[in-house]
Amino acid sequence: MRVNIYYGGRGLVDDPTLYVIDRISTVLDELQVPVERYNLFEEKSKISVLPKTMKNVDGVILAASVEWFGYGGYLQQFLDACWLYGDKKMMEHIYMLPVVMATTYGEREAEYQLIRAWEMLGGIPCEGLCAYVADHVEFEASAEYKLMIDKKTENFYRTISHKVVSLPNSSMQVKKTMLRTNTIPLTPQESEQLSAYVANDDYVKRQKKDIEELTNHFKDMLGEGPKKDEYIDALREHFYPMDNINAIYQIELVDENSSLIIEIHGEELEINRAAPGEGSKHGRADVVAKAGTVVFEEILAGEKTFQEAFMKGDMPSNGNFTMVRNFDMLFRFNEPEEEEVSQ
Repeated sequence: MRVNIYYGGRGLVDDPTLYVIDRISTVLDELQVPVERYNLFEEKSKISVLPKTMKNVDGVILAASVEWFGYGGYLQQFLDACWLYGDKKMMEHIYMLPVVMATTYGEREAEYQLIRAWEMLGGIPCEGLCAYVADHVEFEASAEYKLMIDKKTENFYRTISHKVVSLPNSSMQVKKTMLRTNTIPLTPQESEQLSAYVANDDYVKRQKKDIEELTNHFKDMLGEGPKKDEYIDALREHFYPMDNINAIYQIELVDENSSLIIEIHGEELEINRAAPGEGSKHGRADVVAKAGTVVFEEILAGEKTFQEAFMKGDMPSNGNFTMVRNFDMLFRFNEPEEEEVSQ
């Protein structure tokens, strides 16, 4: 027999839930039951892969702390991961003991939610430990409370040992007829691998960037993205380099949900399209401005200067305000054409 404990609180010293699960661990240890404990606040970056830790487990203890409303986000994230990536066939044979200690109102509701969630996952919920604790010192010093925790743990042990069968409930029927976990059917191994990818922030960021690049590529092929080239072409065409001026401008085009990164190094000009909030790879931007499509196109058409848009509040900007003025010197959209000058 093996039991895992998943603690969803914040790990505060005065959290009565910690005392309860410590006592449960002691009793199970005396019964020679291996216990593995996972503090979700320490595992928050890997919560999506934790469902795989329930392999070859006979029972789990979901320990929650109600501090103001419900049992908190970490435990909810863990249950979400169980629903999305967990092996439902495996969970059908796992008994769950809910432990809910509250320092405010709501312990009964939180316990009921944990029971319902485990039923939806297909597992077998057991009668739990639930209490309101006004003074954790008094609670932990009580011999009666200690005995009640011991007895409840022993009952949990007997339930698992005897493989007690629970009566059918409507939650299982709802799960079969209405709830769907994935649009694409995945094996438990594939779900587990997917959860590992989800837990890898670098992988997720890379996938989002790849998807965005593919989307922009196909938009261009379908003729849906001409403005991106028009903007960049207009900036290149009206660029007037100035000696000893190096600057990075980041113009966030709010209507298009993208940014233009304009990098100037003397006579060299580099312009790239980026995702919202993504800055230059060569350092922090000197000026970050937000512009709507209409305002930015008025600047490109020479109907309004960059500084004028900023001063009127049409284009909120922050950073080096000297560089705000320099933009109109570096990009001159109302200069006469060369032929007109020669005439």
